[in-house]
Amino acid sequence: MGVTVLLGAWLTACYAWDSATSACQRTPAYCATLAGEESVVPLVRGGAEVASLSAVHRLLSRDTLSHVEEALVACAESANAEVNLQHFGGQSPSRPQCQEVLHVDPCGVSVTRAMRLGQEKHHLALLCAQEQLGALIPGRFALEPRYRQDPATGRTHLVSEQEARRLLQTGCGEDIKGTLRPDVVLHSGDPLLVQAVYDFKFPCPSTNEPFWREYIEGPHQGAHQGAVYARRLQTEAALISPRWGVHRRVRRP
Repeated sequence: MGVTVLLGAWLTACYAWDSATSACQRTPAYCATLAGEESVVPLVRGGAEVASLSAVHRLLSRDTLSHVEEALVACAESANAEVNLQHFGGQSPSRPQCQEVLHVDPCGVSVTRAMRLGQEKHHLALLCAQEQLGALIPGRFALEPRYRQDPATGRTHLVSEQEARRLLQTGCGEDIKGTLRPDVVLHSGDPLLVQAVYDFKFPCPSTNEPFWREYIEGPHQGAHQGAVYARRLQTEAALISPRWGVHRRVRRP
């Protein structure tokens, strides 16, 4: 019951393309107005934000990474099945159902059923990931952290929740453009020392192959999410999707 209530409240805040946060990046003022600050930036941290010095540079083993990826794939499959059961009696939505426009948001974005379903599935997958990774690698992961590159130094830093809320209050995403917000980050104990990055993708219809979204404007224009994650965070990035599992890996440059 608690998860259902949380999901319902969160879904009234904003809608996503195929990411639990991309709609708020596109129409942050709208999301902030409807949801309130606590719902706009649901940054969930895996343990302490900054690790002790002994944890720095400590890498997860390949076996541990394999178990983590299995858990994330299971979370994606479970979220996909649960939402499809709620809306379609367990069947996958058809292409016309996915393409149906539900409404147009205040920034002119047409919100389709695929976007709405993607957001619901993302939310459940992240709740599952919090539980599973909390048991597997406590203190070694972060969910939806936001990163920004300092234009003066070229260094990447974490955007605090307070700063992100402030940026999300203005315009239709102008002040938040250029920031990165992957779904799942595995790290050494410090979120700036990243070992792997994953994004959940829920194609609609399910026969579509999941893909990295390409940036069409801003500082990352012309590149896709995976390449930017790998370059800026100096790590490997991959998609997690039902039916496809771990997909479209991008190696660290």
